[in-house]
Amino acid sequence: MDARFTAEQDDIRRTLRELLRKRCRPEDLRAALDTPAGHDPLLWTALAGRLGLPGLALPEAYGGAGCAVTDLALACEETGRALAPSPLTATAVLAAPLLLALGTAAQRARLLPRIASGELTAALAVPGPRLATALALTGGNGGDWAGGGRAGGVQARRTGEGWRLYGQAEQVLDGHSAGLLLVAAHTGGFARSRILLFLVPGEAGGLVRVRQTALDATRPQARLELRDVAAELLGEDSGAAGDAADAVLAALSAVGDTAAAVLACEAVGAADRALERTLEYVKRREQFGRAIGSFQAVKHRLADVYVRVQAARSAAYYAAWAAVHGERAGALALAQGLEALRAAAADGIQLHGGIGFTWEDDAHLYFKRAWGDELLFGPVHRLRAHAADTAHLFEQGQGQGQGHEQGQGRVTA
Repeated sequence: MDARFTAEQDDIRRTLRELLRKRCRPEDLRAALDTPAGHDPLLWTALAGRLGLPGLALPEAYGGAGCAVTDLALACEETGRALAPSPLTATAVLAAPLLLALGTAAQRARLLPRIASGELTAALAVPGPRLATALALTGGNGGDWAGGGRAGGVQARRTGEGWRLYGQAEQVLDGHSAGLLLVAAHTGGFARSRILLFLVPGEAGGLVRVRQTALDATRPQARLELRDVAAELLGEDSGAAGDAADAVLAALSAVGDTAAAVLACEAVGAADRALERTLEYVKRREQFGRAIGSFQAVKHRLADVYVRVQAARSAAYYAAWAAVHGERAGALALAQGLEALRAAAADGIQLHGGIGFTWEDDAHLYFKRAWGDELLFGPVHRLRAHAADTAHLFEQGQGQGQGHEQGQGRVTA
């Protein structure tokens, strides 16, 4: 494994950081959050047109840059530092890989070039809060998480004119502004129920989209109501529902791991910036005639946060590398990244003193990002538990566990 960045990766990181420093200042960020879309369209145009971020990990045949997901993860580390509100995560990290993996040749040719150029944004609509389950981050995704019928969620039925969807999905990341929705829905009734993905235009008839109030305003979410909405099946409509459903679940699981690696890098970027802001503050804040950063207790506390951030960065970089080489380490890296961000943000608020609790300071935005991501993609303890179960970490063989017969059951493989 070569851990060095390439010249292209360094260029992307440097250019993106300079752009965000100019176009995503704290006042710009707050102004963007108050818009109906929840992000600055001009910033998105710059990210897409100037840097090509939406198409960074898409093949050149569809107008992308043909880079690996590692490059996208490193770019998202910079957007995480600035808490840049944009449709990048929903479009490039969640929706576009599913289109690439499951779409027909015609669907890919029609949609992916528009996504790569930034003209079209997309969102994955999962009845929620079940996004982490759908992506197989906190458990297997073979259950009934998509709901449908009496279980709630979204139901699909085939008619003579095509597919129709009805139901509701909440906590859809950027669902209120996306031009294209990838909707997970149950089909086949209760006896032969299967989960498939459907394409729904953002302005489809019968679709009602309402922006919700989210803990983390930098990740706007929406509630979708589908009232007999016409939809197009993602992939071949061959009638082999079982095979199609298996392919959907496998694709969601694969996208979940790469998304977790990208989100881990994003969390590390945010944690690094939160720590950086705190260091800047304790150097200039004086108490008892000296900077509070000179007190040993403050030094020890920030040193602990620094170690956490650096360890999370190593895990995130490895997960981004592993995603390209057939290994899965995204969930564990995301858990470590979210914990580092939570620690950096919480200690930052406390060391800022009274101003850290105010709306005017930006410390609370990093704290909300940590907990908001955990609500969407976690929680941390379930990310770790599922990774341990997948690795059979706590299973023992039949011959082990002797001497535990009294009052304890044996743990067997």
